[in-house]
Amino acid sequence: MPQSQNNVANTIRILVATDNHVGYEERDHIRGDDSWKTFDEIMNLAKVEDVDMVLLGGDLFHDNKPSRKAMFQVMRSLRKNCLGMRPCQLEFLSDASDVLQARAFGHVNYEDPDINVSIPVFSIHGNHDDPSGEGNFCSLDLLQVAGLVNYFGRVPQTDHIEVKPVLLQKGATKLALYGISNVRDERMFRNFRDHNVKWFRPNQQSDDWFNLLTVHQNHHAHTATGYLPENMLPEWLQLVIWGHEHECLIEPTYNPETGFHVMQPGSSVATSLVPGEAEPKHVAIVSITGKEFNVEKRRLKSVRPFMTTEIVLAGDRRFKGLEKKKENRQELTQKLMAVVDEMIEQANAEWASIQPDSDLASGPPLPLIRLKVEYTAPEGGHYDIENPQRFSNRFQTKVANTNDVVYFYRKKTVQRRAKDDAELPEELLATLEGIDEIKVNKLVEEFLTAQAQSLKILPQAPFGDAVNLFVDKDDKHAMESFVTESLSQQVKQMLSLEANDEDIATTMERIKEQLEQQFAAGHIKQAKRITYKPKPDDWDSDLDGHWEDNPDAIDDTVVATKARSQATQPKGRGRKAPQVIEDEDMEDVEEEPPAPKARGRGRAAAAKPKAAPPKAPAKKAPARGRGRKAPIFEQDDEDEDEDGDVVMDDDDYDPPAPPPKRATTTRAATTRAATTRAAPSRSQTSRATSAAAAAASNAASKTRQTRLNFSSQKATQDQPLEISDDEISDDFESVPQTRSRRR
Repeated sequence: MPQSQNNVANTIRILVATDNHVGYEERDHIRGDDSWKTFDEIMNLAKVEDVDMVLLGGDLFHDNKPSRKAMFQVMRSLRKNCLGMRPCQLEFLSDASDVLQARAFGHVNYEDPDINVSIPVFSIHGNHDDPSGEGNFCSLDLLQVAGLVNYFGRVPQTDHIEVKPVLLQKGATKLALYGISNVRDERMFRNFRDHNVKWFRPNQQSDDWFNLLTVHQNHHAHTATGYLPENMLPEWLQLVIWGHEHECLIEPTYNPETGFHVMQPGSSVATSLVPGEAEPKHVAIVSITGKEFNVEKRRLKSVRPFMTTEIVLAGDRRFKGLEKKKENRQELTQKLMAVVDEMIEQANAEWASIQPDSDLASGPPLPLIRLKVEYTAPEGGHYDIENPQRFSNRFQTKVANTNDVVYFYRKKTVQRRAKDDAELPEELLATLEGIDEIKVNKLVEEFLTAQAQSLKILPQAPFGDAVNLFVDKDDKHAMESFVTESLSQQVKQMLSLEANDEDIATTMERIKEQLEQQFAAGHIKQAKRITYKPKPDDWDSDLDGHWEDNPDAIDDTVVATKARSQATQPKGRGRKAPQVIEDEDMEDVEEEPPAPKARGRGRAAAAKPKAAPPKAPAKKAPARGRGRKAPIFEQDDEDEDEDGDVVMDDDDYDPPAPPPKRATTTRAATTRAATTRAAPSRSQTSRATSAAAAAASNAASKTRQTRLNFSSQKATQDQPLEISDDEISDDFESVPQTRSRRR
């Protein structure tokens, strides 16, 4: 029903707007003030048009926690345009504490005796300014407690929604204003489907009310349940104001299935560079008289001009034949720049056409330009396009979006499978079933065998095991650890060779075969998992990368301990593995295994050397460092008095005589003795025992030096003494291993 006069006694005039997004891109030096300037234009339009009320459909702010600048601009605009001495002619018939759920005041703002509100504002919240946190407050609560906005349409329980109307009356026109604030679309769909939405209607003369609903949900079916269908809404509604969708469809559309009209005002500021945002921005003035309504749209003039277009290079006459040229980047870029210049001129001309003469002197603002280019070339041709950001930066002083002016894309090709290929051969299916059973190490072995290739230095079997850990266990350092350990072992073996031994190639092949055999026997196993150090608190994974990828993240102490325990501790009883002497100032020197010899009880006891005590005087043996284990050599009978002795000096220590019998110890006992060597109580006990043993020996009481004769072993200086685990006596302490580790 058309209205020819304003403020008719029986007509309620409502200015409708949605999705203002105040605060969008507020830090941008070009577009920072766009959102609040347009909102101020809307509020000023309500004052100029002298409407009875303003209805906002959600997303007043762009952020859930708006900045102080955004809040300041909104409050300034509301106070400047909505407060005044003109009385509001709307009669409020509902219980404000029930429908508005006012937490501080139990009345609508224009009935507050301390505030003069001439144009009340009613608003629901959207998905951008929804309540959260302790107390479930939102930005609209702040505006309501300040007396500037009436916040309605709350949803305290998202799985049980109650919709109660705000009842307003002006003259003979009665308005039932319903509002449903934003709820997640899938949940909202389920509530309507399961009939968990309860509607309240006036109990008196319900047919005389004009029913208006405001919602903020997806209008189109983005997914099967990710929207709110119109046919789920009640049929007794007359008009639905739909928020959340930014495309401006200001003209009401009639739904014949439900019998009501739907109006989608769209956003007042462009938040994305899509064709829907490029439509002219409008707000509407809805005039309601009785059960009839009329819509007057108003074009927003402060909106930044926005122009978008899409071209296909293969079908555009301006680019015809360009794909056949070998070097076409420069010419293609120039033609695309000409297209952008035309779009800029068109956007500025459109802006000037809607501006009053007084605003033309300031000149048009920088427009938003979006050019989509589909550059799929015909067969035999190509398009050499420029980098999109570099292309966009050519228009630094001409456009507002200087980084995304152009968008290049190719046409997607869909390959359809033939019907004949629907069934796979049985042989192929049998092969696919066996794929899960194939291991990576088997694939490595088959590849090296099929290609008639072999590894020259690294052993093949441990190599396959390392690859398997890298792929299946996601051990990123498995290959690095395998190569390091394999090369270190081979270097030690090579250093132990004499000058007249076999050539290097033969020796490397022999060493590799030995490693292969040890791996097959289970003596060599790749570490299942590398131990990492705890990640520091100041480590930033986004800037520094994953902590596991950092080489310093590997715990070398744990890895070295595991590797040494595997290399130096043989399983079971028998010959001891080659002894490795380590020190802080010495490289690893591996001793060669001695020749096989018969064991005897007396020989074993005589062959056991006395371990060096932890303390040595500085005046004796200056070449031997504190805590360093001296290598033990055997001498002939004629040289035993000069060089064959093992001299251990201690001012307070008298070495004991050899024990009368042998007692075997296990490796666990030896390890415990080595780890507890440094303890004071252990040292005192050992010295007490040694002093008692020294008192029983006449030879040891006359001197502080003990001469042990190893002539019965018939060994040379080039061949070190080998001591079996079974020949370690309980009366002797083991050399502490904690001092010999590399630091």
